[in-house]
This record gives sequence, structure tokens and C-alpha cells, in this order.
Amino acid sequence: MKQITDQVLVIFGASGDLTYRKLVPALFDLYIQDLLPENFRVLGVARSDFSDDSFRKKMSEGITNYSSLYHSRKEELDYFLSSIHYLSINTDNPSDYSTLKSELEQLDTEYKTDGNYLFYLSTPPSLYPLIPRYLALQGLNKKEGKIRRIIIEKPFGTDLISAINLNQSLLADFEEDQIYRMDHYLGKETVQNMLVTRFSNSIYEPLWNRNFIHHVEITAAESIGVENRGGYYDGSGALRDMVQNHLLQLLAFVAMEPPSVIGSDAIRNEKLKVFQAIRPLSHENLLTDVIRGQYIASKVKGVMEGGYREEKNVNPESRTETYIALKMFIDNWRWGGVPFYLRTGKRLPTRVSEVVIHFKPAPLNLFGGDESNRGNTLVMRIQPDEGLLLKTGMKVPGSGYNVKEVNMDFHYSQLQDTYLPSAYERLLLDAMLGDPTLYTRGDALESAWSFVQPILDYWQENPEAPLYGYPCGSWGPEGADKLIEGKDITWRYPCKNLSDDGIYCEL
Repeated sequence: MKQITDQVLVIFGASGDLTYRKLVPALFDLYIQDLLPENFRVLGVARSDFSDDSFRKKMSEGITNYSSLYHSRKEELDYFLSSIHYLSINTDNPSDYSTLKSELEQLDTEYKTDGNYLFYLSTPPSLYPLIPRYLALQGLNKKEGKIRRIIIEKPFGTDLISAINLNQSLLADFEEDQIYRMDHYLGKETVQNMLVTRFSNSIYEPLWNRNFIHHVEITAAESIGVENRGGYYDGSGALRDMVQNHLLQLLAFVAMEPPSVIGSDAIRNEKLKVFQAIRPLSHENLLTDVIRGQYIASKVKGVMEGGYREEKNVNPESRTETYIALKMFIDNWRWGGVPFYLRTGKRLPTRVSEVVIHFKPAPLNLFGGDESNRGNTLVMRIQPDEGLLLKTGMKVPGSGYNVKEVNMDFHYSQLQDTYLPSAYERLLLDAMLGDPTLYTRGDALESAWSFVQPILDYWQENPEAPLYGYPCGSWGPEGADKLIEGKDITWRYPCKNLSDDGIYCEL
């Protein structure tokens, strides 16, 4: 692995939940694996009034509760905590950034971090244009042989115009190669394994096209509702929250052409070509190929769950979608005519994210029966229980040629001696190394928004457009099944209710 340069990671919004539950525990796990540089410091920045000691105490609790590798490593924990510092400033006041600059210079002098800074914005999106500007006013954006990078969490805008404006604002102060737009889905092992599955296995790549694939499904289901995020979610919805970023990024990995090399520019160039080849949705498509829903109150495992409009901070007349399913096409040589089906929703039966490749059935059903000529299915499970599953037909023992569908599968959990890093571990490490492969580039972001924007416009201009209610614990509106064309073909439902006590998820 490339040597990581000594540096300071500055976390804006450090008093928040993301730092407590994800970022600092991931950094500790990297430290336990000896993956951090020798001279490494964390500087938490927020308005909250913490001292170094009180902030370290809070982060100690986060590591103890959420680290994958803590295992009562008290001595290592104490040493790691000594590398964490805190600075209280008003992050939307430009004059306070001179205090930040002085603190960083002091850390450089004391800990030999050599002026290398990685800035992480774990803040409300309203601060995304401001913090980079105020950093630039202090000269903290200038590379001059130093590391000066900035990480931004989604959302990257709320529509195409705001995304373009955000990009222009960022590029006014930082160069594109300094900007790391994070989508934590891309840090998951199975997402990266899509490239290996496709491009290192000769049995798959020749079949990965319109001649052999009937359709592709991408699902991201959640069993929870909006929890305490009603105020945010009611202004966002499933299309902005999940489709524009997570699901379209997965689509790009599935559909991209082989890159010339495994490098950040080559891979991201191929992903951009996928976004540019997505067929725009016509007015008719917007009416027939996009299904939106909103969960309504119902019993789940004997417990009454409230509907979306009853959630805290949600408009009681809200038309915000908590479920969306859509059919789309990629107009290029490889995928011409192959439908891609995307769906995501809250209050579905379980939490599961997966990509499903449905291969075409054999041209003649020689053996009869429903299971003899279904076509093979390849399932790439992203979460939970990451792994791969191939469904294939096998002869049932005995006389005749009765065919039964069986599974050949692999689970990452079966690798007993292999540690499976969290998404934040992988992405933070990549940013420290200067590898943007799994981060979104500005041009790709705008291309993804260009596909989504007409859907938002249609809903805005047609308030009477259907919004279907679906019961909590179901797989969404019934109309979503009609999206998938073909006799006896519907969505893959990976989870089955075996009893009132639980749900079994097949992989």
C-alpha cells in the first residue's frame, strides 16, 4: 500500500452524531490495523463548548460502543485518544478561521504534521459553500506541495441547479482533485467487488450485455421509518435521499465499460459515460415508469406502526415519497433495450441492499416445469451479510428430468481470518492516501442530477400525480410490480416471513 503522508484530519461538526458513531470509531479501527501515519492528529471543530479532555471522553464512549476492533484495548485507546484535539469556533463566522489556522500551525510545530490538512465537513449542507470559502481566505486551500483536501457528505444539492451552484462554489476555492464527495455506499466491500466479479472472471464478462441479460434490479430497502429525521426527510424524499446518489452510483458500477486500468480517472471516466447514456424520461415515462409511495399505519409483527404523516416534524398533508420504483434504460451498445429497475423505500419488511442480474432463459424449455427455464440469477448482496449468490437449475435425483432451482453462494462472513472494514474506514483511508476512485466527481454528479431533475419537475408541476399508500412492513405499492415486463416476472423478494417472530433473508 502507498505510504500515508503525515497529516491533520479536521472534522467540522465534530460534536455531532456522525463523528461519535462513525468517523472516530473508524479512525480508531484504522489505528489498530497500523494504517494511520506516524504523525497523525484529529482536530474536532464545532460550536459546542468542549475542552480537549471532555471531547476525548465523549469520543472514548463512541469508540467503545461502535468500534469493530476495540475489544477492551484500553492501552491502545488511551494512546489514540491523545491524538485527538478540539477547537470551539463559530463555523459560519469567517473571522474565527484565523483561530483555526493558528491551531493548525501549532499542531504542525508540535507533532510534525508538515502543514498537510484533510478537512471533513460533517455539517449541515448550508455550510458547504461557506467553510471552503473561509478556509481559502486563510490560505488553507493552497496546495504548494502540501495535502489540502476537503471531504463533503451528501446531499450534494437538492436539485440540478443547486448541485451546479455548489460545484461552482467549491471549484472557486479548491481544485477538482482536492474535492472528495463521499457516498458511503461506495465504501462497502461488495460494491467494489462488482468490478472484480465482472472483470476478473471470464465466465461473466462475455455475458454482461444485452444479448444475455434480460433485466437488472437494484434494491435498497429499509425496515425503519424516518426516525427523528422527519424535518429533513420531508424536504428530501426517497428520490433525492437514495436514488440520485446511492442507486445511480450502483447502476454505474454494474453498467460501466471495462476501464483501461484500475485507477481513479479511468474508473470515474467510465462511470460518467454511463450517466451520459441514460435515456431521459419522456412525459409518458414519467407517468408510467415512475411509482412513488408513502407508508401508512399498519401492524408489523403484532405492533401497530404509525404512518409517515404521523411522524414528528412531518407535514400532516405531506406528499413526500418514502418509496420510489422506476424503470430506466441505458442507450449504448452494451445495454440497448435492457431495462434497469430501481427501488428504494422505508418501512419495508427488512433492511437489504442488493443488485440482481437476471439472465435470459434458454431459447427452448426442454424439460418442462416452471423451474426448468427461469434463467439464471446473480445476486450481489451489499448489506447485510455481504456476498454473492448464483441461482442455477439442477436435476432432482431420481427418474425423469425434474429441475429444481438451487443456490451457489459466497458470504464474506465465511472468511474467518479476514477483517471486513467499514465503509467509513475504507473511504477515510482513501482520502488520506489521495485516492478518489470511490468518490464522486463533479461532472458525474451533475449528470446524475440531470436524469433526476425531470422527475422532480413533473411532481412539482403535477401535484395530482399519483402517490400510493403502502402498509408498513409490505414491499411497497402494488403498482410497482407492474413496472417489470414479462410473463410471471416481478421483483425479487429476498426475505420471507417464516413466523411472527422474524424474517429470513436469503442469500
